Amino acid sequence: MPQKPKILSRRQVVQSRIFRVEEMEIEYANGERRTHERLLGGSSGSVLIVPMLDEDTVLLIREYASGTDNYQLGLPKGRIEAGETPLAAAGREIREETGYAARNLELLRTVTIVPSYIQHNTHVILARDLYPDRLEGDEPEPIEVVPWRLSNWQQLLAQPDFTEARSIAALCLTREYLQ
Repeated sequence: MPQKPKILSRRQVVQSRIFRVEEMEIEYANGERRTHERLLGGSSGSVLIVPMLDEDTVLLIREYASGTDNYQLGLPKGRIEAGETPLAAAGREIREETGYAARNLELLRTVTIVPSYIQHNTHVILARDLYPDRLEGDEPEPIEVVPWRLSNWQQLLAQPDFTEARSIAALCLTREYLQ
């Protein structure tokens, strides 16, 4: 494995209500220097939950995604609040977004997205033994809950509104884990 580059300096160059951009001066082992920029995520990251209603039925949600300006089908997700563990955040988020709670929550894996540009971890949580238990969330409109047979995963991949890489990866991890 190559020697890790040395970070010579860091400074925040932009901050909005949600995002922070950091500029980093980096020196590589061969002496080359570069300026990199990255989006800084929250210190705790986020959760993405795979709620299994039964052995073959996953609960997906359809909600507006401002990044793509359309409605997207995906898995429930949300940020980890201060003082929360990933499992506690997952329990809260599925109650808010699907109206179900889980008796069994299990961390499958922690993943990143675009690690060259974004400092952020997403904890993929498998939720099983579900029961109805809605918690009021902060969503601006009701979220549509869409039960989907995991055995029909190839049809799901063909859906034009199912494009989020984290949801696709989480379902692949879940299928492998449950087999």
